[in-house]
Amino acid sequence: MFLGRYEHTLDDKGRLIIPVRYRSLLQGGAYITQGFDKNLMVLTSSDFDQIYQSINQYSMTDPVARQLRRLLFSNADRLDFDKSGRILIPIHLRQAVQLEDTAVIVGMGRHFEIWSKALWLEYTEKSDNSEANSQHFAAIDLSLR
Repeated sequence: MFLGRYEHTLDDKGRLIIPVRYRSLLQGGAYITQGFDKNLMVLTSSDFDQIYQSINQYSMTDPVARQLRRLLFSNADRLDFDKSGRILIPIHLRQAVQLEDTAVIVGMGRHFEIWSKALWLEYTEKSDNSEANSQHFAAIDLSLR
């Protein structure tokens, strides 16, 4: 499970160190693609394949499905790790999410996200309101059984 939050800097070639505990979960391969919140998503190969299968069940004539395919698949790239545990983030993805020097790596359970530090701080400022969060998430049942 991808948990926690880490900050790392990108080098001048756009390489980013991925935490060791995350790397161990990606031994079967991984994909990076554009996320839904001005961020990047990194998914295991098996989860990426499941998403691929799911989306491809929709008709090519469905405009929403085409838009989702374009967002996820035209921006997707298979990840390889170098000896230092770094990945190379393609320049078009870095530009899409304003990722320049410092990245925030955020565990999301089955996948993780990569944010520019500035956009992450902006996001957390907006979402750091306990009263609003209580109302917003009230409909989600998180009961332990």
